[in-house]
Amino acid sequence: MKLKAHSIFFVTVLLAAMFTVNVFAQTQLKIANGSLEGVAEKSGVRSFKGIPFGAPATGDNRWKAPQAVQNWTGVRKADKFGARCMQRNVFGDMNFRANGMGEDCLYLNVWAPAKGNKLPVLVYFYGGGFIAGDGSEPRYDGESMATKGIVAVTVNYRLGVFGFMAHPELTKESPNKASGNYGLLDQSAALKWVQQNIAAFGGDPKRVTIAGESAGSISVSAQMASPLSRNLIAGAIGESGSIMGALSAVPLSEGEQSGVKFGQAIGKESLAALRAMPADQLLEATAKPGLPRFSPTVDGWFFPKSPFEIFAAGEQARVPLLAGVNSAESGYFGVLGRETPTVENYRKALERLYPGKADEVFKLYPATNETEVLDAAQDLASDRFISYSTWKWTDVATKTGGKATYYYRYERPRPAMRPEMGNAQPGLAGGVIRNPQPNAAPPRPPARGAVHSAEIEYAMGNLDSNKVYAWTPDDYKVSKVMQEYFANFIKTGNPNGKGLPAWPKFAEGQRLIIDVNTRAEADKTRARYEFLDQQVKR
Repeated sequence: MKLKAHSIFFVTVLLAAMFTVNVFAQTQLKIANGSLEGVAEKSGVRSFKGIPFGAPATGDNRWKAPQAVQNWTGVRKADKFGARCMQRNVFGDMNFRANGMGEDCLYLNVWAPAKGNKLPVLVYFYGGGFIAGDGSEPRYDGESMATKGIVAVTVNYRLGVFGFMAHPELTKESPNKASGNYGLLDQSAALKWVQQNIAAFGGDPKRVTIAGESAGSISVSAQMASPLSRNLIAGAIGESGSIMGALSAVPLSEGEQSGVKFGQAIGKESLAALRAMPADQLLEATAKPGLPRFSPTVDGWFFPKSPFEIFAAGEQARVPLLAGVNSAESGYFGVLGRETPTVENYRKALERLYPGKADEVFKLYPATNETEVLDAAQDLASDRFISYSTWKWTDVATKTGGKATYYYRYERPRPAMRPEMGNAQPGLAGGVIRNPQPNAAPPRPPARGAVHSAEIEYAMGNLDSNKVYAWTPDDYKVSKVMQEYFANFIKTGNPNGKGLPAWPKFAEGQRLIIDVNTRAEADKTRARYEFLDQQVKR
């Protein structure tokens, strides 16, 4: 009996050792540049953080398309996020896990199921107005998506002056006679990296869905439009924003002049002088009032022509699209300012915004009392900010893309903040401002719906990563439904699935309302957006 017991013990130890080796082997893999060692998470998901996909954008590489990564020998640890790209602290709802900040920031992160081959892939681009954000933010974490059989990737890209400054000297030195769009080129390089390497993580390079929120959503529409990327993707998800709105691509000459004016304003009139500036000094220089803001450019390379023209001609990536907006992307103050929300003040605001057309706008956004003014002004402010551009993208893709499109309106407001947040106040975009100064301007009024960026944690299954809010069972219910829609779309190009309310196609004149009572309804906003479409300068 003793021998038998010893034998059983020996076999048990051997099996345990074999299992340990197997787990260890699963977290080591080889990609094009060398070997990586990731981490086996408690969920069974394997995570690989801080993988370089571009050389450091320092020195002469500042304001160049991302350069090739040098191969490494041995096994590179992939257990920490890389540095975030250069940015100022402008949004209160951003929480970084990055290893510092710098121009050496072209890193991506992968979360992969423990096993599987030819799995669907999600590549997520963060928001932040093209001036802030990072792939390490917990709300974008890919572990939850990976538990659903998806290989999830987050990508860093250059921001602000580092990512979008155009300049005549940059255009001249470029082999493509283009400048600006460096942040978008970073994203495109990451998509090429995915094509080359994602199979090593169990992903299928032919099943790559790109997604993003706000600037990340604008980026998704831009990658769909660009000939550099449109053949690298199989699906697209856009949360609040597209390149066909207020933040569109400007002509290259206009972008170049913005770069010249910026250099002159800070006393650095040559490209050499601008490249010689330390990164932190260059970043701080962008905070000076009155300086131009940098936009994507129609550079003849990333964008051979305007995104409006590309989509109108059906020359974009012809892939399924899921896109939508939140119910309170902007507050009523975006139209009324500090004025009392009376019908009279609302009409005056419309006349200021649309001289000679105020009556037409009032019919599209009507109001007969103060409560209705608040609703109408909020709808108009949200549409002007980002909702119109999202609708326009979905509408034109439906007409020219040849693939199914799906449109949503997200209406679940965030719950109350946790008591331990103290006297924190809601921030402008759904973030928080902790311990506001007693003499500071009064905080903006509470949101009257789902604010800009509120849906991210719900869609990615990451409510628990945000400790600011006191999530309720209803919040987890909404998150489960929304994440299932997204996961189904990533896997099949169709969000519908067993146990979910039916989501009709946008072409059927329907949209999905995502809330505790998720449901489809007729989309009655077309007249509003067709009016706004006439006001856009292309």
